[in-house]
Amino acid sequence: MTILRIRTQGDPVLRTPALTVTDFDDSLRTLIDDMVETMHAVKGVGLAAPQVGVGLQIFTWDIGEDSGHVINPVLEVGDEPQEGGEGCLSVPGPGYHTPRRNDAIITGVDMNGEPVRREGTGLLARCFQHETDHLRGMLFVDRLEGEVRTEAMRAMRAPEYQDLVDSVAREREAQRLGVSEGSSFTGSSFTGSAFTRGKDS
Repeated sequence: MTILRIRTQGDPVLRTPALTVTDFDDSLRTLIDDMVETMHAVKGVGLAAPQVGVGLQIFTWDIGEDSGHVINPVLEVGDEPQEGGEGCLSVPGPGYHTPRRNDAIITGVDMNGEPVRREGTGLLARCFQHETDHLRGMLFVDRLEGEVRTEAMRAMRAPEYQDLVDSVAREREAQRLGVSEGSSFTGSSFTGSAFTRGKDS
């Protein structure tokens, strides 16, 4: 398996709606295996195909005792709101309190075309919503509201933000190549879990 390059804020693939998967072949299975490997390597809890430069409707997740992947997902959410913070492997920097729903159901198929249906609450539901947004060309910062949104937009427009993005990209690339050469993956202060339970936690 291969550790894939994670695309970061500014890459057009992150703002382009993903296409429906129609070919269930060996290359699809390889892609999903590589996505799982990449997600674990960067200590993420979810990863969408556009984040690794592939504009297809696929995402993976690994939260607690629930892990898997889904292709061509359809998302349903409940009415109850959920408080909590999020960050994103594709948006280096701090996390922010992000409004989501507390319950979610995802349906689709797996790499073999078999039906997938998962119900989630809390963090798992948040993950399903976050990753589905990626497939729609959205980032978690698009969901921010009020002063939190203002703070995030100000931080991302600051001159030093692009320096941060570039630094994280270089560090990840060095680590990715290190893995392929048999070195250990050491992790990064900027490549931790894709979600946080709260901005200050």
